[in-house]
Amino acid sequence: MDKHSHRLAVSGDMPALTCLMNAAIGGLLPQFLPPDQVAASYAVMGLDTQLIADRTYFVIEIDGAIVGCGGWSRRATLFGGNHTAGRDARLLDPKTEPARVRAMYTSPAFTRRGVGRRILELCEEAARGEGFRAVELGATMGGKPLYESYGFLPVELMQVPTPGGVAVPILRMRKEL
Repeated sequence: MDKHSHRLAVSGDMPALTCLMNAAIGGLLPQFLPPDQVAASYAVMGLDTQLIADRTYFVIEIDGAIVGCGGWSRRATLFGGNHTAGRDARLLDPKTEPARVRAMYTSPAFTRRGVGRRILELCEEAARGEGFRAVELGATMGGKPLYESYGFLPVELMQVPTPGGVAVPILRMRKEL
């Protein structure tokens, strides 16, 4: 496993995060989805700057380069970027609702090196620290194997419509803390 460090993302990271996210979508999803769904995925995935503003979004670095990112949220939105329809900034009740794990991406050159697991650990620790008893996420088909191996269970398979008319599969998954 590579020696990596983590920190909270800042607004100055946004260009690098956008590049990383686009590389992950284009480089990793084709193993799991046909080309039309990969192309449509850009409409339902991406950077949600609310996570950076809330200070709940992490970057993972190796030798000073951002190789992964992801975070958690105390807000109701399950997945998506600034441009995704249906966002909901309502604050969740930690006693009755699960926190959200959001916008996890790993550089295609750094998969299977503990980057995603480290982000999940950081998210769970922070959510637990704010009194949440469970976490949920919207998994891409590419992320599903990681989340299953980390103890998340499937809740609901959603077919998310996109402006281009192609639906993208997103699996709502949950883990008790």
